[in-house]
Amino acid sequence: MTRRSPLSAQHLERDASLTAYPDPAAPADPAKSSDLIEAFGPLEIEYAALRKGCVLIDQPQRGTVTVQGDDRVEFLNRMLTQELKDLEPWQSRPSFWLSRKGRVDADLRVTARPDSIRFDLDIHRAAHVVETLTNYMFSEDVTLTDASETHHKLALHGPTAIMLLAAVSTHAEGPPVDSLRHGQACRVRVAEHNVLVDRCDSLGEIGLELTCTTDAAIAVFNTLADAGTGESDLAQRARLRPAGWHACNIARIESGTPLYFLDFDEQTLPHETGVIRDRVSFTKGCYLGQEVVARMEARGIAKQRLVGIRVEAKSGPDAPLPVSGARVFAEPDATPGETKPIGRVTSSTLSPMLGMAPIGFAMLRQAHAAGGTIVHVEAEGKLVPAAVQPELAFWKRG
Repeated sequence: MTRRSPLSAQHLERDASLTAYPDPAAPADPAKSSDLIEAFGPLEIEYAALRKGCVLIDQPQRGTVTVQGDDRVEFLNRMLTQELKDLEPWQSRPSFWLSRKGRVDADLRVTARPDSIRFDLDIHRAAHVVETLTNYMFSEDVTLTDASETHHKLALHGPTAIMLLAAVSTHAEGPPVDSLRHGQACRVRVAEHNVLVDRCDSLGEIGLELTCTTDAAIAVFNTLADAGTGESDLAQRARLRPAGWHACNIARIESGTPLYFLDFDEQTLPHETGVIRDRVSFTKGCYLGQEVVARMEARGIAKQRLVGIRVEAKSGPDAPLPVSGARVFAEPDATPGETKPIGRVTSSTLSPMLGMAPIGFAMLRQAHAAGGTIVHVEAEGKLVPAAVQPELAFWKRG
């Protein structure tokens, strides 16, 4: 049956709209899907809270893998694309886990604790990562565990996120919450429960990714929600709202954050993702798939690349918005069905920070992926011009 969030019943009482987050390997099988909260209320209000206060997000679509053992750092450094030998406790870094053919088998966020390492990743990739990494072990003292059922993911994103969490938590390990920078982590206590906090500003604002035990999820969520809403002085300053996928999806596209299984997947090479410089070290030793990465880096032979595109038609609520899967063509007079496309849209939205301009990510042939290139994308039954952006991010807080 569908994997339920421990908060699902509570969300339904709040009149939240839920949808299924399918397993890409079996999209039609409900038994392999997870809950996904679309929204708790008006999208505009949730988005405004993210930009002006903070939002509390339930993330049952995210998984957790724990790595323990004395050889964990050395082993992972030989396997993953990121340099990990100098990763200190309470630091986090993004990394790829590649296949032998150099394709992206998983997109990970690696967080070091004094006694272990944790991966944050798509829920549908957790078991696969444990299995495939374990296949490369010999005599190393390393144990990988898919902890997705026993641990649950929440998040606070927005300018007041740190202030709110600091007010309702007590410090346990690592840097204090109110001094956390992007890429740093700590452990706090909320409602007498341990919570791992990893600062990752993936939506263009302060972002605090929270991991607690599944049994603690309701208490942690409610403590944050109760403190951040209502008439108290703290609530008035925090301006918190529970928020769903739609508001967060707008912000993550605006901030240039692609997602695994949406914008790239297990068939994608690192040089095609648009985020290779953030995930791959070119100065470390060998890792699985490095030969392919090094060869492409030296020769510059990537056939395609994920880019940001901005539709140059009118902006506003009724602007033509290309949807995921829309084809992209080089010429304005292309005939869909006869002319070969140069790529496709992977994610899109209307951007409030850009006057409701239609924006999105697209995987394009390398010859058309340079910033400033004008391409033509399907939207509402016609081709509209769109400009390739110089980078994935469309908007950054000043």
